[in-house]
Order: sequence, then C-alpha cells, then structure tokens
Amino acid sequence: MVTEGASDAAGKPKWSTSRRVAVALVTLMVLLGFAAGVYGFFILLGVVCLGVGLVGLLVGHQRWAGVTSRKVAGLLAAGSLIPLGAGAALAPPSINGSPHGVAVATPTTSPTGPEPPSAPVTSPSTSTGTSGATPAETTTTAADPLPPAPSDGSALAALAQLPVKGRAPLTGYTRDTFGPAWADVDRNGCDTRNDILRRDLTATTIKDGTHGCVVLTGTLADPYTAKQIAFVRGTGTSTQVQIDHVVALADAWQKGAQQLDPATREKLANDPLDLLATDGPTNQAKGAGDAATWLPPNRAYRCQYVARQVAVKVEYRLWVTQAEHDEIADILAGCPQQPLPDGT
Repeated sequence: MVTEGASDAAGKPKWSTSRRVAVALVTLMVLLGFAAGVYGFFILLGVVCLGVGLVGLLVGHQRWAGVTSRKVAGLLAAGSLIPLGAGAALAPPSINGSPHGVAVATPTTSPTGPEPPSAPVTSPSTSTGTSGATPAETTTTAADPLPPAPSDGSALAALAQLPVKGRAPLTGYTRDTFGPAWADVDRNGCDTRNDILRRDLTATTIKDGTHGCVVLTGTLADPYTAKQIAFVRGTGTSTQVQIDHVVALADAWQKGAQQLDPATREKLANDPLDLLATDGPTNQAKGAGDAATWLPPNRAYRCQYVARQVAVKVEYRLWVTQAEHDEIADILAGCPQQPLPDGT
C-alpha cells in the first residue's frame, strides 16, 4: 500500500487521493475565475491562497498544497493580497450602477402608467434683410433645455404666439407691392427716410427751407456693427448710412404680407417699428434673409434685433419658418426677459 509521502519504484513521491482531489478542486476554481475574465482569475487565485494559508495557520501545515509550516502558511495568506488587489484593479466599471458591467434594465413607465411624451424644445437663430435674393432656408433640431419662463411682455412669450409655417413662393413680389419708397405715411410733411435719420442720428444738422425735415449731417451709433459712422448727405456719401427693414420686405411677402391689402403693406414698409438706420455695407450684405440666415455682427445687439423682428411679425400677423423660430428662440433663451420694443 502506498501512503502519503511514499515513493514509486523510480523514487518519485506519489500523491494521495485527497491531495489529488484538493489540487483538482483548486485548479477548477482558478479556471472558472479565468473564464470570467482575467480579473476573475486573480480574484479566485487570491481567495484560494488566502483560504489555504488561513487553514495552514490553524493546523500547522497543508502538505497537499506544499505548506509545511505555519510560517509558510502566513506568507501564503499575506501573499494572497497581491492577486486579490490585481483582480480588483482589473475589474471593469459598473454599468447602470450594477457591478462588473452587468446592465440593469431601467423602467420606462411610472407605477401609475406610461408618462406622456415630452414636448420638443425649440431653439432659435436670427437674420433679416430688405433686398436681394432670398437665401436658402435652413432647418435645425430642437433639443436644448427650456429657458426661464418669460414675462408676458417679453419677445420670447410673443414668439410662442407666432404661427410656424413654410416659406411661400416669392412669385409676384416687387418693391412696388409695398407702395412707393419712403412715402410720407404719417403725413408730417417729411419722407420716412429722413424721419428715421432724425430719430437715429445724433448731432444732426438740418437743411434750411425743409421745415426741419432733410438731414444734412449727423453721427450714427450703428447697432449692427457698434461703430460710430459720420453721415454726410451727398451723391457719394449718403449710402454709407442706409435705412434697413428689420423684417425684409421680401421675407415679409413670403410669410403672410402678400395676403395684406396694399395700404397695410405700405404702412409696414414705412413703419418705424421695422426700420433702423444702419451701416450701408452691412445692410447690403444682409440681403433679404430671415433670422435663420443673418445676424448683426454686433452680438450685443442680437437680443434687441430679434425682439424687433418678433414685434413686426406680431404687429402684421406674419409667420415664421421652423428654422427662423428656432434661431430666434435660441438667442432669446440667453435674454428671456427681453421686452418687445416700444410701439408694438
């Protein structure tokens, strides 16, 4: 009979059955850990070493595992911390709060039933113009958080009341569909261009014999560029300051103005609410765009600019495209209490 520690005919020690079973179990545990990943291999290896070491400390040895004394058992137990630490470091992060990458399903309905779908949130941009080809319309996707609740008199609250529709054809539009340029619609004896120059310029000088109407010189604090522009009336200088339709007439035509009667269209084209004295080249660059295609270079003026556009469209029952609405809303989200301009 061969006992533990006996040798075979070649002189090699033979393992007892219990030793073979123990080694097989330990090997199986380590392989199972490895199947779970490298981190699992190290963790189970560390657990086995810790268990063998602790039992060896209690009984004095674990000869089947090569532990011949309590000193060796203590070293094995202490050394188990190395694979345990390595396994913990290699373990993947948790998913949805569950350990080791096991995903936990998140319920999508409340205990009382499914919640209604949330309404999309729109966000805006700005642009306008009075002449030139109509720029291509763009669209945006609304996904920004809602801005602070606007007050009742704010441009953001007024924007919510404007219809959102597609752009109508430009067919039939000419400048004459809005009446003669710069008509004296308020019957004050002065054309609209000079009315706006007197309103927006400072340090003006007026031509004698015009009943205080015709502006000869003045200084414009241009809202679109934030530049100071010296205005001098003359063939080569007058165009340095132009009167801009904040809502371009071509844009207004495509968004409801063609349905207005001629008198109302003439009023719109000469309404001080829709008019600003601005830098001439900047006004020309803007063309007939809406809020989705052009904004003043002066970012500090954009809230006031789009608020004036909203005011004009409210006043004359015009609509906005989705891209225009989103761009205006995006700007007003940064100034949700921006009021509509006086005269709306």
